[in-house]
Amino acid sequence: MVDAVRLPLEVFYQREALHPHKRYLVQPLPDGQLQELSWAEVGEQARRAASWLRARELPLGSRIAILSKNCAHWIIADLAIWMAGHVSVPLYPNLTAESVRQVLEHSEAQLLLVGKLDDWPSMAPGVPDTLPSVALPLHPEGRFSHHWQDLQASAPIRDDPQPPADRLATIIYTSGTTGAPKGVMHNFGNFGFAANQAIELFAVGEEDRVLSYLPLCHVAERMFVELASIYSGQTVFFAESLETFLDDLRRARPTVIFGVPRIWTKFQMGVFGKMPAKRLDLLLGLPLIGRLVGRRVLAGLGLDAVRYALSGAAPVPEALLGWYRRLGLEVLEIYGMTENCGYSHVGRPGRFKSGWIGHSNPGVEVRIAADGEVQVRSGATMQGYYKEPEKTADALTVDGFLRTGDKGEQDAEGNLRLTGRLKEIFKTSKGKYVAPAPIENRLAAHARIEQVCVVGDGLPQPMALCVLSEAGRQEATNGARGLLEASLRALLEEVNAALDQHERLHGLVLVKEVWAVDNGFLTPTLKIKRNVVEGSYAGRFVEWLERGEAVLWHD
Repeated sequence: MVDAVRLPLEVFYQREALHPHKRYLVQPLPDGQLQELSWAEVGEQARRAASWLRARELPLGSRIAILSKNCAHWIIADLAIWMAGHVSVPLYPNLTAESVRQVLEHSEAQLLLVGKLDDWPSMAPGVPDTLPSVALPLHPEGRFSHHWQDLQASAPIRDDPQPPADRLATIIYTSGTTGAPKGVMHNFGNFGFAANQAIELFAVGEEDRVLSYLPLCHVAERMFVELASIYSGQTVFFAESLETFLDDLRRARPTVIFGVPRIWTKFQMGVFGKMPAKRLDLLLGLPLIGRLVGRRVLAGLGLDAVRYALSGAAPVPEALLGWYRRLGLEVLEIYGMTENCGYSHVGRPGRFKSGWIGHSNPGVEVRIAADGEVQVRSGATMQGYYKEPEKTADALTVDGFLRTGDKGEQDAEGNLRLTGRLKEIFKTSKGKYVAPAPIENRLAAHARIEQVCVVGDGLPQPMALCVLSEAGRQEATNGARGLLEASLRALLEEVNAALDQHERLHGLVLVKEVWAVDNGFLTPTLKIKRNVVEGSYAGRFVEWLERGEAVLWHD
């Protein structure tokens, strides 16, 4: 089945021939101008870079690393690496120097392409002195072995290389909430299967627009932006920075958009910053006027043209999904992993079921193991972990199903609901097991809680460590702290009333730090590193329990 699908480079050549002058990539430049690249221009630059790479006479299948924030030349570089017969190894643009070195050395990278970065000086020490580098057009200050214009001086390759389905295309190093990252191997067949199916599922086409802002090195953005653009012909707009994000969004007016829960929350908080939640709620409840207000709010965000809105990486609070539906935007939840190209489950328009993700995607087999683990199998399933046969054997069953590590259940229609992580379940000192994820989802429904981590391993009773949203932090300092505490105490009572005795939270601890990638609390994909969170606060757990406060402020 994999051999029958259309493969990425084959489809790119078809797109290039079909509409060579159609706008493909739109890149904001530091001087405020926009660079628009057509399909023909992208193909020309990729072919010249591929020619330069071939001239280096590296062994077929050599690993070429890309270290850059999202930009047009990230995608062009990836295409060039494939055309030259090599394997791309993307790195997150916010890694520490140690993590950069770890990935480059483990993958045995032969070359590093460096592009748009915020803090190159802190990362550069992780690049081995012997590793040659190429500066992409948007690059930081520094010394590099070569520059993109050097590559463009080469005559373009004249053939249209079409690597077979079983040839390795990329190694994606998972960010990992614990331990060292693993290199997930995907071949061209994996990408082709997932992209072919996804484009058909969502009916994305040449007139669609997408904004690329989440890391392209992550599998979700790789599939939703890079591969989807090749297979659908959609135009890709790039975000310039966090500061210009809303302007970038309004310029692109995407018709399809993918976000993580924190992005959807930040959009909402931005709206509330301009109009109080109660007033907006009142207006949305008015006949006719409510629909008009909803459209205006979406237009202000640049989301008024969206046909498909997807959210992944973590569950979205049901109240937040409901808020967007009232505006007129249905946000569909998506479930997948790096190990299956992010292609597993997604909600279907008009078929929302509270608490459930949605149905499996076409071509995906699903089963629930005896221990409750969700296991999936499809043409998008990885080839394994690079240089990690034992971990590969742990992740894949004998009959080829991927062990997701998530516990879940299916209803009669095939909808999936996740109930926790197998390895995240902890045991209290009373010998009772607690799954934190469902409790965290309940707490995250509160508008003033942005991040939450339920802890309790070895403690008599669990407690929740919470990070307030920006609005919540403002309320805590401008005289509304009492009202906020009352609201959180009510939340605690409501959540505990729905839990078994051994699961009930002793209290909520409002920590002063905001958990971020920069301070090590989050992975580059914004997932909470439980071991870091627990390790940072473990010394206070007993003290906080003894204080016995329902809502406790971490001083």
